[in-house]
Amino acid sequence: MSKLKTHSGAKKRFKITKSGKIKHAHANRSHILTKMTTKRKRHLRAAGLVDKTNSAAVKKLLPYN
Repeated sequence: MSKLKTHSGAKKRFKITKSGKIKHAHANRSHILTKMTTKRKRHLRAAGLVDKTNSAAVKKLLPYN
């Protein structure tokens, strides 16, 4: 069987943890940050985990991770 290509958009956005969960960065952190509260910006800094209902689809885009 031939090799599978990794989805180039997904490899930039997701990382797989040792336990197999998928980490992602939060959105809304690139610009127009002056109107956002400090608390909201601080909480968006932390990585989130992909929900288990979507994790199978994301793992299909990252076949060799």
